[in-house]
Amino acid sequence: MRRSVSIAGLVLVVTSAVAYANPELLRLQTDDKQWVMPGKDYSATRFSTLNQITKDNVKNLRPAWTFSTGTLRGHEGAPLVVGSTMYVHTSFPNNVFALELNGPDVGRIKWRYLPKQDPSVQAVACCDNVNRGLSYADGKIFLSQLDGYLVALDAATGREVWKVQNADPKVGATMTSAPHVMKDKVIAGVSGGEFGVRGHVTAYDIKTGQEVWRAYSMGPDEDVRLADDFNAANPHFGRQNQGVATWQGDQWKTGGGTTWGWYAFDPSLNLMYYGTGNPSTWNPTQRPGDNKWSMTIFARDVDTGKAKWGYQMTPWDAWDYDGVNEMILADLTIGGKPVKAVVHFDRNGFAYTLDRTNGTLLVAEKFDPDVNWATHIDKQTGRPVEVAAMRTQAGTNSQGVCPAALGSKDQQPAAYSPQTKLFYVPTNHVCMDYEPFEVKYTAGQPYVGATLRMFPGPGGHMGAFIAWDAANGKIVWSNKEQFSAWSGALVTASDVAFYGTLEGYLKAVDAKTGKELWKFKTPSGIIGNPMTYIGPDGKQYVAVLSGVRLGGNRPGGRPRGRYRGARRGRRVQEAGRIHQPGWRVDRVLTPLSDPRARRGRRARPRRARASAAVFWRKRCPSPWPSHSSSP
Repeated sequence: MRRSVSIAGLVLVVTSAVAYANPELLRLQTDDKQWVMPGKDYSATRFSTLNQITKDNVKNLRPAWTFSTGTLRGHEGAPLVVGSTMYVHTSFPNNVFALELNGPDVGRIKWRYLPKQDPSVQAVACCDNVNRGLSYADGKIFLSQLDGYLVALDAATGREVWKVQNADPKVGATMTSAPHVMKDKVIAGVSGGEFGVRGHVTAYDIKTGQEVWRAYSMGPDEDVRLADDFNAANPHFGRQNQGVATWQGDQWKTGGGTTWGWYAFDPSLNLMYYGTGNPSTWNPTQRPGDNKWSMTIFARDVDTGKAKWGYQMTPWDAWDYDGVNEMILADLTIGGKPVKAVVHFDRNGFAYTLDRTNGTLLVAEKFDPDVNWATHIDKQTGRPVEVAAMRTQAGTNSQGVCPAALGSKDQQPAAYSPQTKLFYVPTNHVCMDYEPFEVKYTAGQPYVGATLRMFPGPGGHMGAFIAWDAANGKIVWSNKEQFSAWSGALVTASDVAFYGTLEGYLKAVDAKTGKELWKFKTPSGIIGNPMTYIGPDGKQYVAVLSGVRLGGNRPGGRPRGRYRGARRGRRVQEAGRIHQPGWRVDRVLTPLSDPRARRGRRARPRRARASAAVFWRKRCPSPWPSHSSSP
């Protein structure tokens, strides 16, 4: 199965740079020629101020070049562009390639990093052996490896500068998320909620790799690192001792709440924002209580790791609605007043807008109208008002729960345009039957305890790409997709939004109306995130990783947790039929998409199983096909 990075003549992103933090990154995040962070900027807006590609000429996008990554499995995240070099990551074994963007040999490998990992770690990963990308700072590229190591590489040579262990696969802990650099620290999360891993975030010194602080998702307050004034503005959200008191006995020690999502940072407040995942097990009957601080949005001081506030979205989770999805920082006007907001589209189907200075809940509305596990969020308490029939419990098969465990949206990140004041959100529209059962904890073994069957939601489609007004909690427009929209989003100053589909299309739509303007077929499904930059030739390009793994992983490959249907890349089963949103592709993009072919040189056919393709805007018709395949 092939993975590809598709790059189209597109734009780079910008956000407001605030006052201090890491001076280098504050400068680079506003340089539209580059893309140096996973979310383009500290605010994680995935917005670009570039405007060469417009609603009028986007139809002229053509492939510029492709690069094969050579690995199977799902390809999530986005490449980085720093100066004239593109840095591309892969699924396991998490190879890193530095590619030349200058001169006639665009796409040439400048260096490669090929880590040697124990292959057995693949069986520990829950939901495919993905990697969500790289970060850059201080002349280094930072990589999270599946085997739990955080690595710093010399950006010029690929030489390993330092390497530290952040997670232990022997207890089920792995690493799939991108590291995030904030000030002089690189922040790393951990995966493994389906193995009873107690989640944590850890800050390391970017120069030495020395651990600075670690904060757990649950447990004693000193482990969770609560500030003295934690939740002072909202004491009803919970304050001291909740990380133990809301669990039965010592269940918090295997409580989950892992931290494999996307983070944001406000330098003016010195606060980082991230979410925690599901509590372990998936059987709520075994773990009565709110299970704090799983399913929580945290705001932490970057220097000390102390949590200023935390808001739990799904107390006593009974559906596997991880809260790890991206946090996007935006300055909004709500009720006629300016608000420094953090916006979050949760797996549970509700979009939350909070005051990021103190955690006050301002807006919480369904971004899929067919969400039925809860009627609404009580703004006074912050708690969901549940539908009793949809709360799952051991011994009962709860049928027709919407959304499914993969959520109304999984980790695929949304984008925000400060011009339209809208958020562009790839979503799922899948429901489920959910039957929990008792399971016992054994370190390093799956700790799931539920049987699921997933199927398309009302209307028969399984996804949509929507525009969302976070100030008022309303859908502005929605484009239905046959399958889940599982790629990230990108939006530009010319009001063009990009996203990918599981059928393999990279699409461009009008950011104001949702009208489809252009699409290009890549050789496999797209679960990567579009990004954009300006090449050394002065043209805009957009890149996206393409490639999906059918079926995903069962945790450990063992039946301790029984799966039917889809979860983070699994097949979707409906009435005896299996819908496979991404098909195995044994062909590659035509060599005509290789820049050497356009110079009259014979392009070598590529047999690698994953590839990167680049597109650019042409004012005249292209002399070669916009898409094709070779046998």
